[in-house]
Amino acid sequence: MKTIKLTTVVMLLIIATSPLFGQDANTEKEAVLTVMKTYKGALQNLTTDGTFELFTENSEVFESGGVEGTYSHYIEHHLGPELGHFEKFEFTDYEINVKVDVPYAFTTETYIYTIVLNPDDKGNNRTIKKKGVATSILEKIDGKWKITKMHSSSRNVK
Repeated sequence: MKTIKLTTVVMLLIIATSPLFGQDANTEKEAVLTVMKTYKGALQNLTTDGTFELFTENSEVFESGGVEGTYSHYIEHHLGPELGHFEKFEFTDYEINVKVDVPYAFTTETYIYTIVLNPDDKGNNRTIKKKGVATSILEKIDGKWKITKMHSSSRNVK
C-alpha cells in the first residue's frame, strides 16, 4: 500500500510541476531568440555595436566554406570592413528554429538577404540577393545566452 501511495505522490508532483518546466523552456527559447534577432538587427542597421557581448570570447565563425576565426577576428577582418561598403543590408523571409538543451541551444535560420552596395564612382549601385541558412550553437554562461559557434552559407536566389 505504501508503494502505491509513494508512486501516486511522485506522479502528482510530476504532473503539478510540468507546466513550470514548459514555462522555463519557453523563457529560455525566448532568450535565445532575442540574442539571434539582436544580431540580425545590428547587421540590418549596418553596425556591430552591441554584438560583441552576444558571442563568447573564444567563439568560432564559419562562412561559406571559410573558417573566419573568433567573432572579434571576423568583425575586424571580414564583416566589419564590408559593412562600410553597404548602403543597405536586409533580411526577409526570416525563419528560425530553436532547440534548447541547457546549457546549450541550437538554432537554424533561413532567410533571403539583400545587400545594396554604396554607389560606385559613376553613381551606380549594385544589389546582391541571396538565399541563406545559418546554424548556431549558443551556451548559457553566467545566466546569459552567448553564441559560441556560427556557420552560414548562401546561394543565388532562383
